[in-house]
Amino acid sequence: MCGIAGLIDHAQRGREEVAQILTRMTDALAHRGPDGLGTWLDHEGRVGLGHRRLSIIDLSPTGAQPMHSSSGRYSIVFNGEIYGFLGLRAALEEQGARFRGHSDTEVLLEAIETYGLESALQRCNGMFAFALFDSATRHIIFARDRIGKKPLYIGVSKSGVAFGSELKSIRAHPSFRSVEVDPQAATLFLRYGYVPTPYSIYRGIFKLPHGSWLSLSVDTPPASASTALSGVKRYWDAFEAAERGYAQRIECPDEALDALDAELKRAVSERLVSDVPVGALLSSGVDSSLVSAVMQEVSTSRVKTYTVRFLEEQYNEADLASGIARQLGTDHTEITAEPDTALRIVSELPDVYDEPFADPSQIPTLLVSKLARRTVTVALSGDGGDEFFGGYKRYRQMLAFDRLARKTPAVALRAARHAPHWALEFAAAAVHHARPSSLQDEVTGKRLRRLAELLEIKDPDARYLDFRSLWSHPADVVFGGAEPPTAMTSKRIPACLGAVDRMMYRDMVDYLPDDILVKMDRASMAVGLEMRAPLLDYRFVELAWRAPRALCFAEAPGKPALRKLLSRRLPEQFINLSKRGFGVPVNAWLRGPLRAWAEEMLSPSRLQRDGIFRAEPIVSRWEAHLAGRIDWGPQLWAVLMFNLWHDRWVRSDQWKQKETYQRAQ
Repeated sequence: MCGIAGLIDHAQRGREEVAQILTRMTDALAHRGPDGLGTWLDHEGRVGLGHRRLSIIDLSPTGAQPMHSSSGRYSIVFNGEIYGFLGLRAALEEQGARFRGHSDTEVLLEAIETYGLESALQRCNGMFAFALFDSATRHIIFARDRIGKKPLYIGVSKSGVAFGSELKSIRAHPSFRSVEVDPQAATLFLRYGYVPTPYSIYRGIFKLPHGSWLSLSVDTPPASASTALSGVKRYWDAFEAAERGYAQRIECPDEALDALDAELKRAVSERLVSDVPVGALLSSGVDSSLVSAVMQEVSTSRVKTYTVRFLEEQYNEADLASGIARQLGTDHTEITAEPDTALRIVSELPDVYDEPFADPSQIPTLLVSKLARRTVTVALSGDGGDEFFGGYKRYRQMLAFDRLARKTPAVALRAARHAPHWALEFAAAAVHHARPSSLQDEVTGKRLRRLAELLEIKDPDARYLDFRSLWSHPADVVFGGAEPPTAMTSKRIPACLGAVDRMMYRDMVDYLPDDILVKMDRASMAVGLEMRAPLLDYRFVELAWRAPRALCFAEAPGKPALRKLLSRRLPEQFINLSKRGFGVPVNAWLRGPLRAWAEEMLSPSRLQRDGIFRAEPIVSRWEAHLAGRIDWGPQLWAVLMFNLWHDRWVRSDQWKQKETYQRAQ
């Protein structure tokens, strides 16, 4: 696990200048790899590879990068882990390969030498992003893991190509210091709370899609970022995995459970391979409890587990997590997210997430990462259970919406949309006892109008998009705003999927890689902690698509397959605990300790100065939120996170450029 950076220079800057640029780009990722720095330039000074090392496997110098293949043809910088690489190494040795060290990076290089790129990628199971220079073809080849656990940004300019694990690395390149904010990306951000792949917040920089690879010529520069992106090729496709799962269904539930159990044990065992200490993040949820239980089951020593305690009861899971830890016999530690501690972290967020990112659970994720890093360098998480086993409450809600939409007359929906607020409050109270249990949180006086808006949307996919959106019409908020297509809006979805599977599939290709995994990667790597997710082993994911659908979704209590697997390891009282959600009290914070800060960040003068967002819709929601008429916390948090990011990465750079210009006069 590390940080990677590099460049192709088309400006003929000279070897010394290119070396300095490469070092700056690599140093910008020091937090991802505090254990070492390595850079390499080809003999012409045209190609540069940089690496910051977090030593996990093969701590010796033979594991250092950039690394070169035995033939000298390939040079690589690699971020991540190849699980089960010892088996791949043994197969390569049978074919005559010889190894200098013990790292998975060297095994990957020799696999590419022996099998070719695509075949090697097919054989590699892991989380990774890498850049590979092929001196024979004079191309740099970029690749990313199947699910999207490790990031890779690529920027294209007239003077060359720059790439890195994070945007801050590319921004250290002189050609990308003055990049422009892309209003289309800002529009997408307001809808989703993140900038979805392949876009980035800047023009001319894109994210390499997961499960894909891209080859760029050193000698023939791409005309633009979109031109480069058009050359992306897939070696693994979520569409095919879901479609194949339906075609190869395991009909017997017990057979499927046994297969899932065996695959999970293998996935956890492979993720315990490390030359440094390994722990686990533990909440009261099924996913992290199952991972921790299997981890303790296959481990030869007590597993270290970590959790966050909140003082607000509706968010606190620490007591339940502590009980699970005692039952499993883990060495458990917790950290208390007191309001002052959590709020201080807000100022760190633009540096940790150097692209706008508005999932409020970024705060506890960063807190628990800091806690775990005190005693371990690697930790396992339960990410992935919700997307493949129907864990999100919104799946149940959408089914209830669908039933309501069929029963509710259109005239009633229109009336609800346009009724005064007092009438909606009265109506909500009147139907209190008739509400579906799955909608207890939604059908309130404050939200009845929103419910009517959703029910008027007839297409289930469009309704799910609107329900998941922070701002339903973000283009109306962004100056010059428009929404390009995303994986969430793509029509490419297997026709065989049922209603819930369609939602899980969309979350698999969009929300999971661009929210959940970004959140975990940036928070953990900000403190030099490697995070591994056994439930996201692609073999386990493919098996989930093959499992009987009754194991993958139930309206209550959710995630039936994972609960059944957990029941093999924990008593019944720990199986159906109510999940609190890994969140923060944003609505209350914005009316309380964050109010003064938010008041300034959301002021009309501030919004007009930056010229990104229209002030009126934002100020209107802020005033309604303060008055307690409706909770607009998540929507306002997105604007706040964007403005905080803008201050750090755009406005501060503008001031620096102005000062440099003034000194030059």
